[in-house]
Formats: sequence, C-alpha cells, structure tokens
Amino acid sequence: MSLSPRSLSLPSAMMAALALSACSAAGSAEPDASQSTITSPAAAQDTAEAPDRREVNALSPRAVLTYDGGLMTVDTGTGEVTSTEAEGFLRLNNAGDGRHVLVSAGQEFRLFDSGLIVDGHGDHHHYYKQAPALTGSGVEAAEAGHVVAHEGRTSLFADGTGTITVLDSAAFSDGKITADEVEEHSADAAHHGVAVPLSSGDLLLTQGTEESRHTIQVLSPRGEVLAETADCPGVHGEAAAMPTPEGDVISLGCENGPVIYRNGAFHKVPVAEAYQRSGNQAGSHGSPIVLADYKSDPDAEQERPTRIGLIDTRTNSMTTVDLGSAYWFRSLARGMAGEAMVLTGDGELNILDEETGQIIHEVKVVEPWEEPKEWQSPAPAVKVGADGFAYVTEPAAKKLHVVDVAAGTVLSSFDLPETPVELTVVTGDAEASGHAHKG
Repeated sequence: MSLSPRSLSLPSAMMAALALSACSAAGSAEPDASQSTITSPAAAQDTAEAPDRREVNALSPRAVLTYDGGLMTVDTGTGEVTSTEAEGFLRLNNAGDGRHVLVSAGQEFRLFDSGLIVDGHGDHHHYYKQAPALTGSGVEAAEAGHVVAHEGRTSLFADGTGTITVLDSAAFSDGKITADEVEEHSADAAHHGVAVPLSSGDLLLTQGTEESRHTIQVLSPRGEVLAETADCPGVHGEAAAMPTPEGDVISLGCENGPVIYRNGAFHKVPVAEAYQRSGNQAGSHGSPIVLADYKSDPDAEQERPTRIGLIDTRTNSMTTVDLGSAYWFRSLARGMAGEAMVLTGDGELNILDEETGQIIHEVKVVEPWEEPKEWQSPAPAVKVGADGFAYVTEPAAKKLHVVDVAAGTVLSSFDLPETPVELTVVTGDAEASGHAHKG
C-alpha cells in the first residue's frame, strides 16, 4: 500500500475505494499495495508540533460540534469557541486516542485534532494545548459510516464498498495516518454495516447487501469464520459491555430482538413483540448492562418511543423502563459509573441505575423539544466525556450545557455562535467506545 502525495478528487477517491474492495478477501489483513485509501497531503499539518502549542497544568475537556458550514470546538474551561470551516453534512466519531476526532464527510474520514495533548513520562504527565484543526490526513471511504473504538483499536466502515480499515487508536497521535499503520478488511458486499476490533485480535463484522442485512460474524486475522449468526434482520447498532474472563461482550440491535456476542458465541435475546428494534445502543466497560432504544411499531413512519431497553448481557434478557416522554437516537449515553442516561423531549436528562432501572436524577437541562422529521436536522444531543460529566446541546437556544452526573445538577452553560448538530467530547484521555448512527 502506498501513500498518495495529494488528496484524491472525489471521483478518484471513489474509484480507489471500489478497487480496494474488489481486491480484498473477507478478513484479509494484506491488501494490494497498489491501492491506497489513505489521504495524506504534502501540506498535512504535523499537529504534534503546532507553533501555538503551550504547556498547561491541567486540561479542560473540549466539546467538538458540527454546524451548517463546519466544526466548532468549545474549551469548557474558558468557554472559548474556535470555528473550523468544512463543507457538507458532517458526522463526528471519537478516534479512540482521547485527542482526535474522525469526521465522516461523505467519501472520506477526515482527521480532526482537538488540540488536547497528554504526554506521558513514566510516573507523570505533561499537558499541552494548541488550536484545534483538521490535520489534512484521513481515509478515503465511499459513504463513510460507522467508527468503533474498542480496546485500543479503531475500525472505520465504508458503507459504499464494505471496506473496513483497522488501526491502533494510538496511531492518530501524530495527526497523520500512514499506510503502514492500517490493515484492510472487507465485508462480502457493500452495505450499511459495522465492525468491532476484538481484544483477541479477531474482528466482529456485519454481512449484508444494500437490500438486506441479517448476518454477524467473528473472523480470525486469517479470515476464518469463528462464530456466526443469521438471526439478526436489519442489524444496526452495537455496544460493548463488561467483558467476561473469556473475552469481549458485544450487543447488537436487530428487528426481532438483540443479539449478544459472549464467550465466543452469539446469543439471542427473546422479546415479546414480533418486531422489536434496538438500533441505537450505549454500553459501558464497567457494566454488563447495555442501554438501548426500544421500538416496536413496524408500520410507524417515525416512531417516537418512550420506553428504553436495558439489556443484561449475562442472562440474554432485556427489561424496559417507560420514561413517559419521547427521545431519539442522540439521547442515549452512559455515565462513568455505568449509569444509563436518556435525554427526553420534556427537557430532562434522566439518570437511571442501569441494574434496577430506577431513576436516580431527573435533571432539567433544556426546553421541551420534539424529534425533527429529518434526522440530520438539529435537536438536543448528549455525550459523556472521560471526565464523567454529561454534555448536552440545545440547538434552539444555541447553547451547550454541562451536567454533573453524580450530583444531578447543571454546572455551566456556554453560548454558541452557530446552531449545533452533532456532538462529541474529548478530554485528552483515551475514551471508551460508543456512538450513535442513524440509518
């Protein structure tokens, strides 16, 4: 695999990604070296040595948000907002290193540096700040889709080809992605899919087509199928839960009840309804419970559920809690102690004990709102940083709120110059996996 000396034009990028997909066998970690999906222009910024870099005694988290026209970065210590222009509808994914964000931008994943740097020196650390910026490096991906950071590795899924790019999360630290840092895999066909790098070195991935997807596999590094289920129609949404002594535990949403990968095999979660979709999930590595949305009306043009699901990955079971107010796919998050959090249309951040389903706090954060007809439109979102605080957007007021999860109180609010759409939070510390992806 060779580096491209400049960014490919859009048609060239699509051709390169399609050619790579055609040449890659499922599970292959040795792609054709003549085909590269890496974009690393000669002008790419070496963000590790930016001229404005300065040492500080501690780091305040930075919230990265999208708006119509680019990205906003909010320093939650000072309230300072830095804007970065970028075209198109943008989606945000933590890269897994605690510093960088992967921006899904149509036909590529673009690497964005939040400007928070932790430099370890044995028994102590040094902390630095610099201006946030797009680094100029990225990965070509036809219909850039899901990004999953798990156990120190990060996977990128290209829906338009089924190509999967996997690399160590630490590889993003210098602001560049080089060909020798990535391994390429491929699903059997293009589809809206996801891949999860497992701590064993194996790869969990979905299989399907643009018309249908119902299969999940675990492949060895050599491409051998180690586990498989075809009982997951409409597979969408994944989350990692507390691992067992035998390895990772991953929950995935289906349209007939979730599926759990545990101890090397897939396990079906029984549900009462013929149709039950949990296509958006939020997990915690410290908890065996996965928080999920709960949809049960197959005929609804736009279902607005009030129930959430709590999936127990130990017993392959799920309980529901009715919150009495609707939510949407950007409403789900997990606390550092495993708490389940749901931002509902009545403006409250509901903080629940994930084991019992009991509500610990109901925090009034934003004004009442309703899920928009188009999922790309602005509406409140919630994310939790590695600092344990919850960050909530309020697009109608152009605000970002910070919530102390343990105390159940709003700590601070920041004015934004633009209407926010997507949100992620970077703290400098490597963060657990977790994302929401409508589709």
